Amino acid sequence: MKTILYLPTRYFPAISGAELYIQRLAEIFKKDFKCDVDIFTSNALDFKALRDPKGKIVKETNKYFSNVNNVDVYRFPVSYKEEPGESLQELKKIPILESLQIPDEILSQLLKNGPYLKEMIDRFLNYKQKDYDIIHTTFFPYFNLIIALLIGKILKKPVICTPFFHFSNPRYLNSNVITILRNFDMLIACTSIEKDYLINNLNLTESKITTIPMGVDFDKFTILKGIFNFKDHYFMRKERNYKLVLFCGYKNFEKGAISILKAIPLILEKYPKVYFTFIGPSTTAFNREIVKTKKNTKTRIINLTPDNLTGYFDKNKITAFMESDIYLMPSRSDAYGIAFLEAWSAGKPVIGAKIGATPEVIQDNINGLLVEFDNPHNIADQVVKLLRNKKLRKRLGEQGKAKVETFHSWRNIANMTKKVYDNLINTRSDRN
Repeated sequence: MKTILYLPTRYFPAISGAELYIQRLAEIFKKDFKCDVDIFTSNALDFKALRDPKGKIVKETNKYFSNVNNVDVYRFPVSYKEEPGESLQELKKIPILESLQIPDEILSQLLKNGPYLKEMIDRFLNYKQKDYDIIHTTFFPYFNLIIALLIGKILKKPVICTPFFHFSNPRYLNSNVITILRNFDMLIACTSIEKDYLINNLNLTESKITTIPMGVDFDKFTILKGIFNFKDHYFMRKERNYKLVLFCGYKNFEKGAISILKAIPLILEKYPKVYFTFIGPSTTAFNREIVKTKKNTKTRIINLTPDNLTGYFDKNKITAFMESDIYLMPSRSDAYGIAFLEAWSAGKPVIGAKIGATPEVIQDNINGLLVEFDNPHNIADQVVKLLRNKKLRKRLGEQGKAKVETFHSWRNIANMTKKVYDNLINTRSDRN
């Protein structure tokens, strides 16, 4: 039996694609592959809590605090420091850190991003731990990457990182900080575009990075059929024949949510019989823009947040995908975009941005359409094109559904990941 330590930035009930990825791997390795699996993570519920005490945390009274679907979860409080250099000085007192040879500039930047989990570090420095066979962390450029490397040094075990590198987002492109990824025994890229970018920018050999796509729980997107009707619940009675355009993700600029709001008036000029549904955590910028949109147009917007949902497979979310006519996420900040797979599982056409890794995920005019990032006019044109063309919507949705049903089950993704684990463990054993 393998013993696996996962070190995600956050964990369910915190919600994002990176969290779902680790959760589904952990559950499959525990239940199906009979591995001993632990999750070590922060207690942050939202991204703000990774570095700001005003953020939301998972409280110990939460039923998911220490166990999620029979997987043990260890949540550590984020250490917030008033003085910027205080955390760095604490770190530099750890003798084994020196062996990583990470410049202070990089450590400082990752500390600034959070989460600084001093209690987790102290636990591995001061107490005997399980003899984990493999350590797997995720999500560049957060500080849990440093913690994973430290634990790997302490336990003398291989460390893997799935960085979900957002190479179309300027915030991720600090050339010095990127070099931290060279320290891992293996990197897992979601697409060949991401893999090529990391190889070229880190001067990596092919053997240090592999490509494994994202997965989807295909069957979940059919189970509620006939049990709960999204349009009956949320649409005005006389408008239940209107079309539904869906967005699901963080409602921010990077994900394209604000660009959608700006496109809504342009869409309604040409196709007025449509509802827009946004599902996911809101941001201040989104809240301001939605007020403007509602004020200037007779728009129909359904705005759902995690506060009124029960998780990844909430009936509102699942049926929104099942009853939508178009899934729209013109994002620049996706290393893959699991929500595209969810929409395809429901047989729906998708629209993404022709930037970053998305053109590898969505084949333009085959299983979806591509638009310019942050171009409301282009977004509106493509949405209207699909709304007016039922045959095109059906063709794109069917092609996407065939793609995910064949290649993208989480079990397939776990099998590919297991081969990476086995190879690293066996290589390390041969060396010893």
